[in-house]
This record gives sequence, C-alpha cells and structure tokens, in this order.
Amino acid sequence: MIRIVAFLILIALLAAGAAWVADQTGDVVLSWGGWTMATSLPVFVLVLGLVIVAGMLLVWLIFGVWRAPSRYRRHRRNKRQARGRHAITQGLLAIGQGDSAVAKRHAGVAKRLSSDDPLALLLHAQSAQLDGDRAGAHRAFQAMAERQDTRLLGLRGLFIEAQRSDDPVNAVALAEEALKLAPNSTWAAQAVLGFRCAQSDWTGALKILDANLSSGLIDRVAYRRQRGVLLTARALDAETKDRDLSRDSAMEAIRLAPTLIPAAVLAARFQSEAHQIRRAMKIIEAAWLAQPHPDLADAYAHVKLGDSARQRLVRVETLAAKVPFHVEGALAIARAAIDAAEYTKARDALAPFIAEPTQRTAMLMAELERTEHGDSGRARAWTLRAVRARHDPVWTADGYVSERWRPVSPVTGRIDAFQWQEPLAALPSGDADPLASLEAEILRETVLAPPMPRPVVQPLAEPVPATPISEKPPEPILTPAAAAEPDPEPVPETLPADVAPPPKSEPAPVPLFRERADLARGARPAVPIPAVIPITRAPDDPGVDEDDPYRDEFAELNSGQQQGGWRGFMRRWGG
Repeated sequence: MIRIVAFLILIALLAAGAAWVADQTGDVVLSWGGWTMATSLPVFVLVLGLVIVAGMLLVWLIFGVWRAPSRYRRHRRNKRQARGRHAITQGLLAIGQGDSAVAKRHAGVAKRLSSDDPLALLLHAQSAQLDGDRAGAHRAFQAMAERQDTRLLGLRGLFIEAQRSDDPVNAVALAEEALKLAPNSTWAAQAVLGFRCAQSDWTGALKILDANLSSGLIDRVAYRRQRGVLLTARALDAETKDRDLSRDSAMEAIRLAPTLIPAAVLAARFQSEAHQIRRAMKIIEAAWLAQPHPDLADAYAHVKLGDSARQRLVRVETLAAKVPFHVEGALAIARAAIDAAEYTKARDALAPFIAEPTQRTAMLMAELERTEHGDSGRARAWTLRAVRARHDPVWTADGYVSERWRPVSPVTGRIDAFQWQEPLAALPSGDADPLASLEAEILRETVLAPPMPRPVVQPLAEPVPATPISEKPPEPILTPAAAAEPDPEPVPETLPADVAPPPKSEPAPVPLFRERADLARGARPAVPIPAVIPITRAPDDPGVDEDDPYRDEFAELNSGQQQGGWRGFMRRWGG
C-alpha cells in the first residue's frame, strides 16, 4: 500500500514539473566553438532527459558485460550446490529407509558436488556405516573431527565406532575430550559416567554427576536419587576396606534416598553396631513402607544383637503389621517362627498363600513339614511343587536378573535400573498348561489333604453265606462262574480241555449280570450257554488255507533279479 501511494505521488510531481516547464517562455541557445544551437526550453529538457537515460543504459551494459564471467561462475556454483543438497536429501532419506546402495550412490554425488558441506560428510559416514564399511566411516568421522564446526559430531561418531570395535580405552578418551569441548553434552556425560561406574570409580562418578547438575543435564530429584545410589555403591565397596568412609557414605545415601533398600540395610547395620537401635528401626520401617523386602525383614529381626529367636519373631510381627496382608511379611513371620519353633504361627502366616505358592513359600512349607513332623514325604512333595511354582521377585534391570542389587545396569549402563520385581520369564502366559494343571491337582491332593486314618481290618469269624435265590440266573458270558448248587454243572463239549472247573472249597463269586425283573422267569435258552466261549480266530481274520503251502508274495516278487529300464518298470507296476 505504501509503495502504491509513493508511486502516485511521484507521478504527480513529474506531471507538475512537466506542466511548469511547458508554461515557461523563451529559448535556450547553446554555442560551442563554431556551432550554435537554439531551441525552446521544453524541447531542451526533453532532449536532456533522453541523453541521461541513454547514458545510464550504456553504463549498465558495460558493467553487465564486465561482471558476466563472475555471475556465470556463481550461477554454476549455486547449481552444483543445489544438486549436492538434493543428493544429500535423497541420501539421508535412503539411509532412513535402509537402502545402502542408493545411499552410497547419493553420498558419492554429494561428495563430488558439495565436498565442503558438513552434511555431505555426515551422509558419507552414515552410508559407510550402513554398508558395513568401518574404515570408510572412521575416515569420514575423522575428517569431521578435524573441522571446527563438526568437531563434536566427529568425536561422537568416532566414539560409536570405538564401542563397536570393543575399544573401551579409546572410547572413554573420546568421550572425555568431547566433555571438555562441550560440558553440556549429554551423550559424553553419560558415557564418562558409565565408564566410571564400570570401573567402580565411584568418587569420579560422583564428580561427573555433580557436573551434570551444574550443566543442567539432570534435575534435582533425579540427582538426589542417583547420588544416593552411587554413595550406596561406594559404601558397599568400602565396607571391608574403609569402615569410616562406608559409614559416612551410607548415612548420606539414606538421607538422599530413604527408600533405597540396600542403603537402608547398610545404614541400619551401622546404627545397630553403634547401639542406635531406634534409629536403625526407623530407617528400616521407612524403606519397608515403600517396598517390603526380605533383606529389610532380616535386618529388622537382627537389629539388636543377642536377642533370642522368640524376641526376633515378635519384632518381625511388628514390622509385618505395618504393611498387612503382604507376602513378604508373611514369609518373614514364617521364617522367624520356624527358627523359634512356633510352627503354628508359621502355618497361620503361610496359609493365605499356599493355594498358589511361590518358590520361597513352597520351600518354607517343605522345611516346616520336615522340622515339625519329620515328614520327609510331604517335604519332598512341597519341594517338587517349588520347582514348578511361580518365581519370587528378584533384582531385575533391562531383562537381566541378578542375585544381588547393583547400582548400574550391565546391559545399558543406566544408573538405578535394578528394581525388585517378578522376572519376565516368570509371568503367567495366556496358554493353559494341562500338565502343570494336572501336577498341581495331584500335589494339592497330596499336600493339602489331611492325613488319612489307617483302616483297622478285623478278620471275619466265618464267611457270610450267600443269599439263596429261587431260580438260578443265566450264567454270564465271558465270565467263569460257579453254580450255586454244591455239584458243578458238567463242562460243555466246546470247552477247552485245559480249563478246569473251580474247586469246591472256594465260595461262589457273585455273578456280574443279574436277572432282569421285566423279563419272564421262564424264558431261558434251551441250550445252556457255556461259561467261556472259545475263540479260534479273530472275527476279522480270514484265516490261512492249510491245504495250500505257505506263499510269500514279497519273496516271489524279489526272487528273480530285478530288471532295469522300462521292462523293470512295467514289471513292478504289473505290466
């Protein structure tokens, strides 16, 4: 809008000037040597304007011809840079898609057209990494590390290549150099911190952590937790070397992270040795409310040295009551009750959890059966059940299961990665296991069922006589049955000779088939049915013709020499 108004004002001024010149009277005379030219003022002004415009055009043309080579070179350079940027873009997209051949081709084009572009170096390095060319990637990152604008990026690439080559010394040196160059570099700080922790240099790791807080790479809450973890690791490492350093580190760690279980156990142990029983109990109780753990229960039970087993049981019951109906509290009570020979309390504590026990629960039940009753059979049954029982919580970090707490994950190097939880391999799956269900049912019947009383067998003074019946029922098929009369019936002719009648001294067995009441009593077969029907052959067996000699079809087919070619083929197929 402002440009339009300015243009209109300029047009108005030019029109006013032209009108003023046209209104002027008189002539303009130009005399130069022997030349004299006379004209009116408007014509003179018009000619003067044309001369000025022509001069300006001539000067622009001269300067244009003079600057044409430089403009041409600049145009070519810009065109090459545009093509190089296009190649870099396409190469990065190919790297994202995982196409190493296309990425390598575009990296070569970008290197030829834009060799000084940092993105071209980055594309060349990443394409070499994607193609598996470690030497090419190392050269590209080395070239980037020698430049001032890409030095940090080159150091990180060299650091990654050193990690892939299993060269921790060179990797930590590169990370330390990058940390000196850029103190707020997150990857360099984490790498140096991880290497310090891997070398058990907890003092150096604490210094790096303080530097991360000063650089703003970590917030205050995470800093307190991670510092407590590192202090706990230093306290555990120095427990047998420097007791004073271990005690100071543990107390500072429990102040920064009151719910950290190893710090609470170690700090409570130091307080117990200093006869500060109440402080030790408060430290354990605070951690127990956040996460019940067997180490906390054991430390709470032995917080006062010299107590009896019954005193430890009372103390453990007090701790378990702070988090009621928790399995760790029940297991702690059962453990202390077994040590104190209070087997009833142990059974009562484990009773809510024996329907679906964990491995520790089943093993405690096995120990209870062996200790209280000396029942090795039920103890073995509980031990067998513990094999297939659900796993108890363990220290787990990034899928790695450890028997003890560790400050750093061995998989990723992350601080405070270990959590007290059930391992992934022990989680129940969606598919039902029929074998496990059957085994659980058998063990439930064996273990949970009350012991069966032993039956008392009293011998009979005389055999009970059979109740006489008015009419003899028909003999059962396929069952040798003796007659009710004292004299047995004669053996039929079809009965084999080796089958003998039952002796007279044995009582008559009860027949399997009784006479039906809905049938007439007089409807009996005319021919008596034998007790056992001999079967000479199976119903589906056609038998063997004894008149003909034995013939082996396979022997006949293979009796002669097997022929080859089409004759043998037709012979085998019956042709």
